[in-house]
Amino acid sequence: MPTWVALLRAVNVGGRKAPMVTVREALTEAGFRGVETHIQTGNVRVDTTIRSPARVATAIRETLTAGLGFDVPVVVRRPQEIVDLLDAIAGLPDPHPDGRTYVAFLDDPARETVAAELESWDRPGEFVRVLDRHVVLRLAVPFHEAPKVTARIDRAAPIVTLRDLRVVRAFACRWCAVPDGR
Repeated sequence: MPTWVALLRAVNVGGRKAPMVTVREALTEAGFRGVETHIQTGNVRVDTTIRSPARVATAIRETLTAGLGFDVPVVVRRPQEIVDLLDAIAGLPDPHPDGRTYVAFLDDPARETVAAELESWDRPGEFVRVLDRHVVLRLAVPFHEAPKVTARIDRAAPIVTLRDLRVVRAFACRWCAVPDGR
């Protein structure tokens, strides 16, 4: 049975309460197996017989939207895609080694015009690279001081959800057979 990592957009922010226990229960009742969550930001692991990423995302979205009473956009990845992403990130230059790294997960490849704009991004303290259905953002400035780049990243695809790289590594260690420290 295929395993999927689902990344929920905008839960537990701005009044959009999604207790992870409720998420787990709703997905289990809908027939998903092996449902686990990691922290409160909407990182979910599921097993399902559904093999199409679009169908998995739709099934999770419909289940959670019905159960929570608000729309819950979802981006899904297979565990190996997370491993490959972490490998790709490790190969990127790190102009801000003391900064923080974030990963935007996109439901589709980045729109060409937005991808070109992000690839040429040149603001002090902000490094951006587009990796097909991901955007990597390395910041030497606090996150809240980079609203222009994050607004552009948000336009890269119909559904975009951002995670701190430390969170991605943590759930990758649990769900994607990634050793600690990668």
